[in-house]
Amino acid sequence: MKNNVKIARIKASLKQEQLASRTGVTRQTIGLIEKGNYNPSLQLCVAIAKALNKTLDDLFWEVE
Repeated sequence: MKNNVKIARIKASLKQEQLASRTGVTRQTIGLIEKGNYNPSLQLCVAIAKALNKTLDDLFWEVE
């Protein structure tokens, strides 16, 4: 699953650890999400979007 979480996190000047802390998951989980190796729950997707001040579409909508 491709997403824009890493790009948005870097633009927000956040480390994986900081985003993880804000969303209640581990740094490893954030890393797996960014690599597309983890399918987060809708609740976690919303938390990530809020933490990065983005919409779900900004982060998770695949553009071909």
